[in-house]
Amino acid sequence: MRMGYAHVRVTDLAEAKDHYANTMGLYQTLEQDGRVYYKGWDEWDHHSVVLEEGGVGVVKFGFKVEYEADLDAIEKKAQQFGLTVERMSAGENPEVSDGIRFTTPSEHVLEVYHGQTVIGTEVGTHNPDAFPRHLVGVGVPALDHALILAEDVRLMENMFREVFDYFPTERVQTDLEDDNAHFIASWMTSNNQIHQIAVLEGEQSKLHHFAFKLQDWSEVGRAADIMTMDDVPIDIGPTRHGITRGQTIYFFDPSGNRNEVFAGGYPAYRDRPINKWTPDQIAKGIFYHARELNERFTSVYT
Repeated sequence: MRMGYAHVRVTDLAEAKDHYANTMGLYQTLEQDGRVYYKGWDEWDHHSVVLEEGGVGVVKFGFKVEYEADLDAIEKKAQQFGLTVERMSAGENPEVSDGIRFTTPSEHVLEVYHGQTVIGTEVGTHNPDAFPRHLVGVGVPALDHALILAEDVRLMENMFREVFDYFPTERVQTDLEDDNAHFIASWMTSNNQIHQIAVLEGEQSKLHHFAFKLQDWSEVGRAADIMTMDDVPIDIGPTRHGITRGQTIYFFDPSGNRNEVFAGGYPAYRDRPINKWTPDQIAKGIFYHARELNERFTSVYT
């Protein structure tokens, strides 16, 4: 159904907690064994972000399926794709059901599960208000997506197609008319969200960024103000993407992991033609207004 959680490493847990709780406005739901668990105010499952002290970068991503039986189907498809799949037990991840785990061709660890303890949104489901009265910091409502790096983007797109039934919405390729051309980046989803996962050509196992959802331009602008107040290092923005049409700010947590706040975008449909970009237009695709990439965006990842 969706990306359920991002589990990342941080160098200093106290600094990271200040960033994700007080600047981003996530709600802490658990702290144990050197890990802290968070959710956004509009998320109902127990957590969507896990911080683990000891380095930088991504540990793993969790993806949630609708039915327990879906695990068997995905396990079979992953094995047919040539991946080694292992079962995980309920409780290996606190408040998460049993599931499966495998390593992608890009050397990222993905977990698939069917259930997580429901603790509810901060506004509830009975005559709910539009947002909580006492938001903290940016007050992000939910995890949105992630961008990872891989040596073979085409292989990763094929894996998400065949194993997760994802479909690409946008792609950078060397020839717009030839889908046998070299793939440089791909944005993919399984629902109407413009992308849940994106893959960019680069070093194996690396994280470029993970992103939080916002509603519109005004919230993106307010987020920039909060980041300035809190001395958060901003990479770029506020600006717009050509690819996905989203409004964005890229910035760094205290450990150097890149975050993003993302608003807008257009609805994705399986029968909509893929938007394709050539490499010479990728700067416009990423930063629509400036139409140029800064050095950090292409060289900094964790």
